[in-house]
Amino acid sequence: MRQSENDNLPMFKILKESAKSRARRATLKTAHGEIQTPVFMPVGTQATVKAMTPLQVEETGAQIILANTYHLNIRPTSELIAGFGGLHGFMNWEKPILTDSGGFQAFSLSKLRKITEDGIAFNSHLDGAKKFLSPESCMRIQKNLGSDICMVLDECIPYPCEKKACLKSVERTLRWAKRCLEEYRSIGLPEAQRLAFGIVQGGCYEDIRQYCAEKLSEMDFPGYAIGGVSVGEPEEQMLFQVDISAQKLPLQKPRYVMGVGTPPQILKMIALGADMFDCVMPTRLARHACAFTLDGEINLKNAKYALDQSPLDESIPSYASKFSRAYIRHLIKCNEMLACTLLSIHNITFFQVLTRQAREHIESGDFEEWSDAWIARYNANNAN
Repeated sequence: MRQSENDNLPMFKILKESAKSRARRATLKTAHGEIQTPVFMPVGTQATVKAMTPLQVEETGAQIILANTYHLNIRPTSELIAGFGGLHGFMNWEKPILTDSGGFQAFSLSKLRKITEDGIAFNSHLDGAKKFLSPESCMRIQKNLGSDICMVLDECIPYPCEKKACLKSVERTLRWAKRCLEEYRSIGLPEAQRLAFGIVQGGCYEDIRQYCAEKLSEMDFPGYAIGGVSVGEPEEQMLFQVDISAQKLPLQKPRYVMGVGTPPQILKMIALGADMFDCVMPTRLARHACAFTLDGEINLKNAKYALDQSPLDESIPSYASKFSRAYIRHLIKCNEMLACTLLSIHNITFFQVLTRQAREHIESGDFEEWSDAWIARYNANNAN
Protein backbone atom coordinates (compact mmCIF):
# COMPACT_ATOMS: atom_id res chain seq x y z
CA MET A 1 0.00 0.00 0.00
CA ARG A 2 1.36 3.44 -0.91
CA GLN A 3 2.38 5.64 2.01
CA SER A 4 0.33 8.79 2.50
CA GLU A 5 0.13 11.76 4.83
CA ASN A 6 -2.64 9.90 6.71
CA ASP A 7 -0.33 7.02 7.74
CA ASN A 8 0.54 8.69 11.04
CA LEU A 9 -3.07 9.14 12.13
CA PRO A 10 -4.39 6.92 14.97
CA MET A 11 -5.39 3.45 13.80
CA PHE A 12 -8.67 3.66 15.74
CA LYS A 13 -10.22 7.07 16.23
CA ILE A 14 -13.34 7.65 18.31
CA LEU A 15 -15.42 10.42 16.75
CA LYS A 16 -18.42 10.51 19.09
CA GLU A 17 -19.43 8.81 22.33
CA SER A 18 -22.98 8.57 23.62
CA ALA A 19 -23.75 10.33 26.90
CA LYS A 20 -26.44 7.75 27.73
CA SER A 21 -24.68 4.45 27.02
CA ARG A 22 -21.26 3.18 25.94
CA ALA A 23 -22.16 3.39 22.24
CA ARG A 24 -19.46 5.06 20.17
CA ARG A 25 -18.87 6.13 16.59
CA ALA A 26 -15.34 5.59 15.29
CA THR A 27 -13.09 4.91 12.33
CA LEU A 28 -10.67 1.98 11.98
CA LYS A 29 -7.73 2.38 9.63
CA THR A 30 -6.50 -0.70 7.71
CA ALA A 31 -4.15 -1.39 4.82
CA HIS A 32 -7.11 -1.57 2.42
CA GLY A 33 -9.11 1.39 3.61
CA GLU A 34 -10.83 3.04 6.53
CA ILE A 35 -13.81 1.37 8.19
CA GLN A 36 -16.66 3.32 9.76
CA THR A 37 -17.88 1.76 13.00
CA PRO A 38 -20.15 0.30 14.28
CA VAL A 39 -19.83 -2.10 11.36
CA PHE A 40 -21.36 -5.41 10.27
CA MET A 41 -19.09 -7.78 8.34
CA PRO A 42 -20.62 -10.31 5.91
CA VAL A 43 -19.11 -13.78 6.23
CA GLY A 44 -17.21 -15.16 3.25
CA THR A 45 -15.84 -18.31 4.87
CA GLN A 46 -14.28 -19.81 1.74
CA ALA A 47 -13.37 -16.54 0.01
CA THR A 48 -16.94 -15.96 -1.09
CA VAL A 49 -20.09 -14.61 0.48
CA LYS A 50 -22.50 -17.38 -0.45
CA ALA A 51 -24.60 -16.79 -3.60
CA MET A 52 -23.14 -13.31 -4.21
CA THR A 53 -20.40 -11.80 -6.35
CA PRO A 54 -17.91 -9.42 -4.70
CA LEU A 55 -19.52 -6.55 -6.62
CA GLN A 56 -22.94 -7.44 -5.24
CA VAL A 57 -21.48 -7.56 -1.73
CA GLU A 58 -19.88 -4.15 -2.20
CA GLU A 59 -23.15 -2.69 -3.48
CA THR A 60 -24.85 -3.63 -0.19
CA GLY A 61 -22.62 -1.08 1.52
CA ALA A 62 -20.32 -3.68 3.08
CA GLN A 63 -17.01 -2.15 4.14
CA ILE A 64 -15.19 -5.35 5.16
CA ILE A 65 -15.76 -9.08 4.90
CA LEU A 66 -14.67 -12.06 6.96
CA ALA A 67 -12.90 -15.19 5.69
CA ASN A 68 -11.74 -18.32 7.50
CA THR A 69 -8.18 -19.46 7.99
CA TYR A 70 -9.05 -23.10 8.68
CA HIS A 71 -11.03 -23.69 5.51
CA LEU A 72 -8.78 -21.69 3.19
CA ASN A 73 -5.59 -23.28 4.45
CA ILE A 74 -7.01 -26.74 3.79
CA ARG A 75 -8.42 -25.78 0.41
CA PRO A 76 -6.93 -24.31 -1.73
CA THR A 77 -4.04 -23.64 0.81
CA SER A 78 -2.68 -20.32 1.97
CA GLU A 79 0.43 -20.80 -0.17
CA LEU A 80 -1.65 -20.95 -3.33
CA ILE A 81 -3.59 -17.84 -2.30
CA ALA A 82 -0.34 -16.01 -1.54
CA GLY A 83 0.65 -16.60 -5.16
CA PHE A 84 -2.31 -14.45 -6.21
CA GLY A 85 -1.24 -11.61 -3.94
CA GLY A 86 -3.44 -12.79 -1.07
CA LEU A 87 -7.19 -13.02 -0.75
CA HIS A 88 -7.77 -9.59 -2.26
CA GLY A 89 -6.30 -10.64 -5.58
CA PHE A 90 -7.62 -14.19 -5.38
CA MET A 91 -11.28 -13.22 -4.92
CA ASN A 92 -11.17 -9.73 -6.50
CA TRP A 93 -12.14 -7.84 -3.34
CA GLU A 94 -10.38 -4.51 -2.83
CA LYS A 95 -11.69 -3.59 0.61
CA PRO A 96 -10.51 -4.85 4.03
CA ILE A 97 -10.66 -8.52 5.02
CA LEU A 98 -10.69 -9.99 8.53
CA THR A 99 -9.71 -13.63 8.94
CA ASP A 100 -10.70 -15.84 11.82
CA SER A 101 -7.83 -17.92 13.17
CA GLY A 102 -9.50 -21.26 12.42
CA GLY A 103 -9.32 -22.28 16.06
CA PHE A 104 -13.08 -22.62 16.42
CA GLN A 105 -13.36 -24.85 13.36
CA ALA A 106 -10.46 -27.04 14.46
CA PHE A 107 -11.87 -27.19 17.98
CA SER A 108 -15.31 -28.20 16.69
CA LEU A 109 -13.82 -31.36 15.20
CA SER A 110 -14.16 -33.00 18.60
CA LYS A 111 -13.47 -36.53 17.38
CA LEU A 112 -10.73 -35.48 14.99
CA ARG A 113 -8.55 -33.16 17.06
CA LYS A 114 -6.19 -33.08 20.02
CA ILE A 115 -5.25 -29.91 21.89
CA THR A 116 -1.79 -29.59 23.44
CA GLU A 117 0.31 -26.67 24.62
CA ASP A 118 1.90 -26.57 21.17
CA GLY A 119 -1.39 -26.14 19.33
CA ILE A 120 -4.24 -28.13 17.79
CA ALA A 121 -3.63 -31.41 15.95
CA PHE A 122 -6.56 -32.45 13.81
CA ASN A 123 -7.64 -34.39 10.76
CA SER A 124 -8.99 -32.58 7.73
CA HIS A 125 -12.75 -32.79 7.41
CA LEU A 126 -12.22 -33.28 3.66
CA ASP A 127 -9.89 -36.26 3.43
CA GLY A 128 -8.74 -37.06 6.94
CA ALA A 129 -5.20 -35.77 6.32
CA LYS A 130 -3.27 -34.90 9.47
CA LYS A 131 -2.96 -31.15 10.13
CA PHE A 132 -1.52 -29.02 12.90
CA LEU A 133 -2.33 -25.43 13.83
CA SER A 134 -0.04 -23.59 16.24
CA PRO A 135 -0.12 -19.94 17.30
CA GLU A 136 2.87 -19.27 15.04
CA SER A 137 1.53 -21.09 11.98
CA CYS A 138 -1.84 -19.40 12.48
CA MET A 139 -0.23 -15.97 12.04
CA ARG A 140 1.93 -17.09 9.10
CA ILE A 141 -1.13 -18.47 7.32
CA GLN A 142 -2.94 -15.18 7.78
CA LYS A 143 0.09 -13.35 6.42
CA ASN A 144 -0.15 -15.53 3.29
CA LEU A 145 -3.83 -14.67 3.04
CA GLY A 146 -3.02 -10.96 3.17
CA SER A 147 -5.47 -10.35 6.01
CA ASP A 148 -6.03 -6.77 7.09
CA ILE A 149 -7.13 -7.99 10.52
CA CYS A 150 -5.75 -11.27 11.91
CA MET A 151 -7.20 -13.16 14.85
CA VAL A 152 -5.04 -14.97 17.38
CA LEU A 153 -5.40 -18.70 17.98
CA ASP A 154 -7.57 -19.29 21.03
CA GLU A 155 -8.98 -22.33 22.78
CA CYS A 156 -12.73 -22.30 22.42
CA ILE A 157 -14.68 -23.16 25.56
CA PRO A 158 -17.82 -25.31 25.31
CA TYR A 159 -21.06 -24.32 27.00
CA PRO A 160 -21.63 -25.27 29.72
CA CYS A 161 -18.12 -25.64 31.14
CA GLU A 162 -16.93 -26.24 34.71
CA LYS A 163 -15.08 -23.28 36.20
CA LYS A 164 -11.80 -25.11 36.79
CA ALA A 165 -11.68 -26.32 33.18
CA CYS A 166 -12.65 -22.85 31.95
CA LEU A 167 -9.79 -21.18 33.82
CA LYS A 168 -7.30 -23.76 32.54
CA SER A 169 -8.47 -23.10 28.99
CA VAL A 170 -8.21 -19.32 29.40
CA GLU A 171 -4.67 -19.60 30.72
CA ARG A 172 -3.72 -21.50 27.55
CA THR A 173 -5.50 -18.94 25.39
CA LEU A 174 -3.41 -16.21 27.06
CA ARG A 175 -0.17 -18.09 26.45
CA TRP A 176 -1.15 -18.68 22.83
CA ALA A 177 -2.06 -15.00 22.46
CA LYS A 178 1.41 -13.97 23.61
CA ARG A 179 3.00 -16.36 21.10
CA CYS A 180 0.75 -15.05 18.31
CA LEU A 181 1.70 -11.47 19.15
CA GLU A 182 5.41 -12.30 19.09
CA GLU A 183 5.05 -14.03 15.70
CA TYR A 184 2.89 -11.16 14.41
CA ARG A 185 5.69 -8.73 15.18
CA SER A 186 8.52 -10.96 14.00
CA ILE A 187 7.06 -11.53 10.51
CA GLY A 188 6.54 -7.82 9.90
CA LEU A 189 2.76 -7.54 9.96
CA PRO A 190 2.69 -4.28 11.96
CA GLU A 191 4.94 -2.60 9.39
CA ALA A 192 2.55 -3.75 6.65
CA GLN A 193 -0.32 -2.07 8.55
CA ARG A 194 -1.93 -5.44 9.28
CA LEU A 195 -3.75 -5.60 12.60
CA ALA A 196 -3.92 -8.44 15.14
CA PHE A 197 -6.76 -8.89 17.63
CA GLY A 198 -6.58 -10.76 20.93
CA ILE A 199 -9.67 -12.80 21.88
CA VAL A 200 -11.36 -12.66 25.28
CA GLN A 201 -12.63 -16.03 26.51
CA GLY A 202 -13.96 -17.09 29.89
CA GLY A 203 -17.29 -18.76 29.33
CA CYS A 204 -20.07 -17.55 31.61
CA TYR A 205 -17.74 -16.72 34.52
CA GLU A 206 -17.50 -12.99 35.22
CA ASP A 207 -14.20 -13.10 37.08
CA ILE A 208 -12.48 -15.28 34.46
CA ARG A 209 -13.65 -13.09 31.58
CA GLN A 210 -12.45 -9.98 33.36
CA TYR A 211 -9.13 -11.64 34.12
CA CYS A 212 -8.69 -12.67 30.48
CA ALA A 213 -9.58 -9.17 29.22
CA GLU A 214 -7.17 -7.52 31.65
CA LYS A 215 -4.27 -9.82 30.75
CA LEU A 216 -4.85 -9.37 27.02
CA SER A 217 -5.01 -5.60 27.49
CA GLU A 218 -1.55 -5.71 29.05
CA MET A 219 -0.25 -7.28 25.83
CA ASP A 220 -1.35 -4.15 23.91
CA PHE A 221 -2.95 -5.71 20.83
CA PRO A 222 -4.14 -3.33 18.10
CA GLY A 223 -7.69 -4.54 18.81
CA TYR A 224 -9.71 -7.06 20.78
CA ALA A 225 -12.44 -9.60 20.10
CA ILE A 226 -15.00 -11.02 22.50
CA GLY A 227 -15.34 -14.73 21.80
CA GLY A 228 -17.23 -17.66 23.23
CA VAL A 229 -20.63 -15.96 23.15
CA SER A 230 -23.86 -17.11 21.51
CA VAL A 231 -22.84 -20.74 21.95
CA GLY A 232 -26.08 -21.92 23.54
CA GLU A 233 -26.46 -19.61 26.51
CA PRO A 234 -29.61 -17.46 26.98
CA GLU A 235 -29.49 -14.02 25.36
CA GLU A 236 -29.41 -12.25 28.73
CA GLN A 237 -26.31 -14.26 29.67
CA MET A 238 -24.69 -13.56 26.30
CA LEU A 239 -25.18 -9.80 26.68
CA PHE A 240 -23.79 -9.95 30.21
CA GLN A 241 -20.65 -11.69 28.93
CA VAL A 242 -20.19 -9.02 26.27
CA ASP A 243 -20.77 -6.30 28.85
CA ILE A 244 -18.24 -7.50 31.42
CA SER A 245 -15.65 -8.22 28.73
CA ALA A 246 -16.00 -4.84 27.02
CA GLN A 247 -15.68 -2.93 30.29
CA LYS A 248 -12.21 -4.37 30.89
CA LEU A 249 -10.86 -3.67 27.40
CA PRO A 250 -8.98 -0.48 26.45
CA LEU A 251 -11.24 2.39 25.47
CA GLN A 252 -9.04 3.46 22.55
CA LYS A 253 -9.01 0.04 20.83
CA PRO A 254 -11.71 -1.54 18.61
CA ARG A 255 -13.93 -4.26 20.10
CA TYR A 256 -15.26 -7.06 17.91
CA VAL A 257 -18.02 -9.44 19.08
CA MET A 258 -17.51 -12.69 17.19
CA GLY A 259 -20.31 -14.54 15.43
CA VAL A 260 -23.36 -12.53 16.48
CA GLY A 261 -26.11 -11.67 16.10
CA THR A 262 -29.73 -10.79 15.41
CA PRO A 263 -30.49 -7.15 14.59
CA PRO A 264 -31.78 -6.37 18.12
CA GLN A 265 -28.74 -8.07 19.66
CA ILE A 266 -26.39 -5.95 17.56
CA LEU A 267 -28.08 -2.75 18.70
CA LYS A 268 -27.92 -3.86 22.34
CA MET A 269 -24.21 -4.69 22.01
CA ILE A 270 -23.47 -1.35 20.35
CA ALA A 271 -24.90 0.24 23.50
CA LEU A 272 -22.42 -1.89 25.50
CA GLY A 273 -19.48 -0.43 23.59
CA ALA A 274 -18.99 -3.02 20.83
CA ASP A 275 -17.80 -1.80 17.42
CA MET A 276 -17.65 -4.76 15.03
CA PHE A 277 -19.92 -7.74 14.31
CA ASP A 278 -20.12 -10.70 11.95
CA CYS A 279 -22.73 -13.40 11.51
CA VAL A 280 -23.73 -15.98 8.90
CA MET A 281 -27.40 -15.29 9.65
CA PRO A 282 -28.17 -12.98 6.68
CA THR A 283 -27.08 -15.48 4.03
CA ARG A 284 -28.02 -18.63 5.96
CA LEU A 285 -31.59 -17.47 6.45
CA ALA A 286 -31.68 -16.37 2.81
CA ARG A 287 -31.03 -19.99 1.85
CA HIS A 288 -34.09 -20.89 3.92
CA ALA A 289 -36.39 -18.37 2.22
CA CYS A 290 -36.28 -15.82 5.05
CA ALA A 291 -35.95 -12.06 4.73
CA PHE A 292 -35.30 -9.42 7.39
CA THR A 293 -37.69 -6.48 7.58
CA LEU A 294 -38.29 -3.63 10.01
CA ASP A 295 -41.24 -5.67 11.27
CA GLY A 296 -39.20 -8.82 11.88
CA GLU A 297 -38.35 -11.82 9.76
CA ILE A 298 -40.67 -13.17 7.09
CA ASN A 299 -40.61 -16.61 5.50
CA LEU A 300 -41.53 -16.41 1.84
CA LYS A 301 -42.57 -20.06 1.71
CA ASN A 302 -45.71 -18.90 3.47
CA ALA A 303 -48.68 -19.02 1.09
CA LYS A 304 -49.82 -15.52 2.10
CA TYR A 305 -47.02 -14.05 -0.01
CA ALA A 306 -48.11 -15.78 -3.24
CA LEU A 307 -49.93 -12.65 -4.50
CA ASP A 308 -47.97 -10.05 -2.54
CA GLN A 309 -46.84 -7.28 -4.91
CA SER A 310 -44.83 -5.37 -2.31
CA PRO A 311 -41.01 -5.49 -2.09
CA LEU A 312 -39.32 -7.36 0.72
CA ASP A 313 -38.96 -4.09 2.67
CA GLU A 314 -39.50 -0.79 0.89
CA SER A 315 -37.11 0.96 3.31
CA ILE A 316 -34.13 -1.14 2.18
CA PRO A 317 -32.50 0.25 -1.00
CA SER A 318 -31.10 -2.79 -2.77
CA TYR A 319 -31.42 -4.44 -6.18
CA ALA A 320 -33.70 -7.02 -4.56
CA SER A 321 -36.25 -4.29 -3.82
CA LYS A 322 -37.07 -4.19 -7.55
CA PHE A 323 -38.84 -7.54 -7.19
CA SER A 324 -42.08 -8.45 -5.46
CA ARG A 325 -42.42 -10.89 -2.61
CA ALA A 326 -44.64 -12.96 -4.89
CA TYR A 327 -41.92 -13.21 -7.55
CA ILE A 328 -39.22 -14.19 -5.08
CA ARG A 329 -41.58 -16.76 -3.57
CA HIS A 330 -42.11 -18.16 -7.08
CA LEU A 331 -38.34 -18.51 -7.49
CA ILE A 332 -38.14 -20.32 -4.17
CA LYS A 333 -40.90 -22.76 -5.11
CA CYS A 334 -39.08 -23.46 -8.39
CA ASN A 335 -35.73 -23.94 -6.63
CA GLU A 336 -34.19 -21.18 -8.70
CA MET A 337 -30.75 -19.97 -7.52
CA LEU A 338 -31.76 -16.35 -8.09
CA ALA A 339 -34.02 -16.53 -5.03
CA CYS A 340 -31.06 -17.11 -2.75
CA THR A 341 -29.06 -14.35 -4.42
CA LEU A 342 -31.84 -11.77 -4.13
CA LEU A 343 -32.59 -12.66 -0.51
CA SER A 344 -28.87 -12.56 0.38
CA ILE A 345 -28.50 -9.14 -1.26
CA HIS A 346 -31.50 -7.89 0.66
CA ASN A 347 -30.51 -9.36 4.04
CA ILE A 348 -26.93 -8.11 3.96
CA THR A 349 -28.13 -4.67 2.85
CA PHE A 350 -30.56 -4.75 5.78
CA PHE A 351 -27.67 -5.24 8.23
CA GLN A 352 -25.62 -2.54 6.51
CA VAL A 353 -28.50 -0.06 6.75
CA LEU A 354 -28.96 -0.98 10.41
CA THR A 355 -25.35 -0.24 11.36
CA ARG A 356 -25.23 2.89 9.18
CA GLN A 357 -28.30 4.23 10.95
CA ALA A 358 -26.73 3.34 14.30
CA ARG A 359 -23.71 5.46 13.36
CA GLU A 360 -25.96 8.35 12.34
CA HIS A 361 -27.96 8.25 15.57
CA ILE A 362 -24.84 8.06 17.74
CA GLU A 363 -23.66 11.20 15.97
CA SER A 364 -27.00 12.97 16.46
CA GLY A 365 -27.15 12.00 20.15
CA ASP A 366 -30.40 10.01 20.13
CA PHE A 367 -29.09 6.48 19.61
CA GLU A 368 -30.76 5.00 22.69
CA GLU A 369 -34.22 6.37 21.89
CA TRP A 370 -33.97 5.30 18.26
CA SER A 371 -32.61 1.86 19.19
CA ASP A 372 -35.32 1.20 21.77
CA ALA A 373 -38.05 2.13 19.28
CA TRP A 374 -36.41 0.08 16.52
CA ILE A 375 -36.16 -3.03 18.70
CA ALA A 376 -39.72 -2.62 19.99
CA ARG A 377 -41.13 -2.50 16.45
CA TYR A 378 -39.01 -5.43 15.26
CA ASN A 379 -39.96 -7.65 18.19
CA ALA A 380 -43.64 -6.66 18.24
CA ASN A 381 -44.17 -7.74 14.66
CA ASN A 382 -41.59 -10.54 14.36
CA ALA A 383 -44.00 -13.24 13.28
CA ASN A 384 -44.31 -14.98 9.94
